Amino acid sequence: MFAEAAEAAGVVRAQIDANGAAVQALAARLRSLKPRAVATIARGSSDHACTFAKYLIETRLGLMTASAAPSVTSLYDGNVGMAGVVCLAVSQSGKSPDLLQAATAAKAAGGFVVALVNVEDSPLAALADAVVPLRAGPELSVAATKSYIAALSAITHLVAAWTEDAGLMQALNSLPEQLEAAWAQDWSAGVKALKSAHNLFVIGRGVGFGVAQEAALKFKETCGLHAEAFSAAEVRHGPMALVGPGFPILAFAQNDESLAGVDELLAEFAGRGATVLAAGASPQAGVTALPSPGADAAIAPIVMVQSFYRMANALSVARGFDPDRPPHLNKVTETV
Repeated sequence: MFAEAAEAAGVVRAQIDANGAAVQALAARLRSLKPRAVATIARGSSDHACTFAKYLIETRLGLMTASAAPSVTSLYDGNVGMAGVVCLAVSQSGKSPDLLQAATAAKAAGGFVVALVNVEDSPLAALADAVVPLRAGPELSVAATKSYIAALSAITHLVAAWTEDAGLMQALNSLPEQLEAAWAQDWSAGVKALKSAHNLFVIGRGVGFGVAQEAALKFKETCGLHAEAFSAAEVRHGPMALVGPGFPILAFAQNDESLAGVDELLAEFAGRGATVLAAGASPQAGVTALPSPGADAAIAPIVMVQSFYRMANALSVARGFDPDRPPHLNKVTETV
């Protein structure tokens, strides 16, 4: 896990270079298609990448973006109309049975299927109308790291080209350097605070929410630590009743319209005596800042999750786990 996560900057640099022409051509095709909506198809870490895609696409393109549940087709034999819909299928392996069935059904129902996939000769790539290779290379650790970051960067690349947004493309081109800086950040305060924890909330909002989901999954997978991800807005609807003295919170905050609300929430948690760790939030009393290099708000969550992966690996070891061999898990989950 440690070695693969450390490769992320190089993976993203090579991906941007290799995918440039193909992404531009796909973006031109999407502009000509003028889709009415976007549907995402994914599981696990890839589904968390799709949460990032939802916020980026809806805020930059104004296209409704929703997750298509694979079980609707794989279990219930449902038939959802996909005419005029771009279907983003995101996967590391490209061979999970329910994912393949959902993508096949989406295509048969009139959807335009775009596969963002790491294994380029996979069944998913073969059935898709267009492929954006993740180019993460072999990933042996059960816990996805570099392939997750590669999915986020590929999504950003596609949206930047689709919208012809020079600012977003500039931010993307800075991402490899930002990831290198993120890998060098010291998040050991998180290891110290969470070594003996039993539960925690992971908070994000907007494009940062998918990273909060991913972090919560990694805590469960690699650290044996029960974590739940919440939007900084949604956590106020009941879950924050659990937050009191010593309750651990990890927050991801990017410098956009969501920042003021996240800062306000963290101040309230700190006022209750919670153990609050935050990356990207404004400095304030009672909140332990986890350092993060300054980055454009659109890519800041990608940068922060790179620092998180290093911390999660260290926390796993500190809690007596093997981060490369989580109990009861396999690299490819063949859900039906």
